[in-house]
Amino acid sequence: MIDVQGLSMNYGKINALQNVVFKVKKGEVVGLLGPNGAGKSTAMKILTTYLYPTSGTASICGADILTDPGRVRELIGYLPEILPLYMDMDIREYLEFVGKARGLSNNYLKERISWVVEKCALKMMYRKLIRELSRGYKQRTALAQALLHDPEVIILDEPTASLDPHQTLEIHKLISQLSKDKTVMLSTHILREAEAIVDKIVVISRGRIVGDGTVKELYKKVTGHNNYSILLECPASDLSDSLTMLDQVISADVVDKKENINTYMIKVGDVDTAKRLISNRLLEMKVPILTMYDEVPSIEQIFLKLTETEYNN
Repeated sequence: MIDVQGLSMNYGKINALQNVVFKVKKGEVVGLLGPNGAGKSTAMKILTTYLYPTSGTASICGADILTDPGRVRELIGYLPEILPLYMDMDIREYLEFVGKARGLSNNYLKERISWVVEKCALKMMYRKLIRELSRGYKQRTALAQALLHDPEVIILDEPTASLDPHQTLEIHKLISQLSKDKTVMLSTHILREAEAIVDKIVVISRGRIVGDGTVKELYKKVTGHNNYSILLECPASDLSDSLTMLDQVISADVVDKKENINTYMIKVGDVDTAKRLISNRLLEMKVPILTMYDEVPSIEQIFLKLTETEYNN
């Protein structure tokens, strides 16, 4: 649905983007992460045809941003960092204006306005002037315009900025609902937010892609291994030696002891292979497993590792 092919963007001598390549499939929610000034907003502006790249191109649902920008604009809904609002309109007037500019018919426009007003929780402020709204309501009004024409691809630059925790949770639910049949790309500075709602992450630093994949895939990239934890019920003897003899097991250390229960932190290469081998070994030894689960990697650790050169050079 989004196919980025070698995008570069120069502002004079400043290279805002350098040969950026990534893809987003239909139904995926992808988080574009990076430090301030990394090139996130520039990438989004190019994808939405607001900016013309120095080189490279991209396509949205097969429509090229350079040769068919009009079609691209029909296919996308865009919430930019600077909210595209008319302060002297009320919410109703603004959404009607946007809908007519999009060419929506009267009946369909009413239907879509009703939908976005409900989903973005704007009913209480519907007839209030936009300049009188709080920052949170302005943010939701701008999000409503991005969704008004029922776009195939939704590009959101900091969609939960200025929202309180309840409003943020509602937007997360809405994004999850939209992703069932649409493609969503969003940027955020809240790393835990990205971890909670995205399927994969594209990390950009100094205009270059330094990471592209799921949290677990990027964790393995920066550490060279996956961490795997098991909690098992066992006799007093230490099983570390028996576990480290297995293929794909790098180390096995007892990290907690409570009565007859030992907790092991096991570092492994391939998770699935290690799971199978560990389970079989403990079954042979007649050691019951209480639980076995992947360690949850820290998205902050991944982000800092991938972007550390930004601050070390």
